[in-house]
Amino acid sequence: MKVLQFLYQWLIAVPILLVLTVFTAIFTILTSPWRNAEFVHREQQFWSRCFFWLFGNIPQVEGVENLQKGQSYVFVCNHVSLFDVWLVYGWLPVVFKWIMKQELRKVPFVGSGCYAAGHIFIDRRNPRAAKESLERAKSILKDGVSLVVFPEGTRSKNGEVQAFKRGAFQIAFDLDLPVVPISLSGMHDIMPKGTYFVHPFVRTKMKIGQPVSLHEYMKADPSDSAAVRQEQLQVMEVLREKVIAGKEW
Repeated sequence: MKVLQFLYQWLIAVPILLVLTVFTAIFTILTSPWRNAEFVHREQQFWSRCFFWLFGNIPQVEGVENLQKGQSYVFVCNHVSLFDVWLVYGWLPVVFKWIMKQELRKVPFVGSGCYAAGHIFIDRRNPRAAKESLERAKSILKDGVSLVVFPEGTRSKNGEVQAFKRGAFQIAFDLDLPVVPISLSGMHDIMPKGTYFVHPFVRTKMKIGQPVSLHEYMKADPSDSAAVRQEQLQVMEVLREKVIAGKEW
């Protein structure tokens, strides 16, 4: 059975997804003047959902009611699998941009499509360029456009939520935007890091938590940089705990 599943994935599902990826990239490039329009987002959602449907997986989604239409957010999400991207892209019901590694800009069609969509590429090896990218990201977080980041920085190998990196939160701190924890469950089972086989019929879930207002935690005098940094570390840990708690079935 596993051999048949492997053949289906590579001879049928993957070719279909490659065609859909090229089509979506071209569509996104052509519609770049309307990159934040609902119809563009819907097409990109359909592309993402196909990665689940074609491999026999349908995720459970909770917490959509926690989001307010027209409000911009910074979403922070745990990360264990490539499928995390397609789950969030396919079922998070808001227009948003990713913070992405600069290396993805070179991927054929995907890089061009993501650039046209307005996603933010960051060169982690160049702190000055990374800071400029974050400044550009701030300019798009308005009129309900949000940002999604994986604050762990890389995929977890064992499924456990790793420590959050401060840089992922800097935009939320600077703009005082509500931060929403997203908890992904079952993703380590669907396609663990380092594997090329997608397990079908896996129980997966995306839980969207309650928005967290940074006002509740940021009480220090802004001129006291040490105290401000300590409060930032505390709120990062609070959000990490919320992500972990949301992974419970």
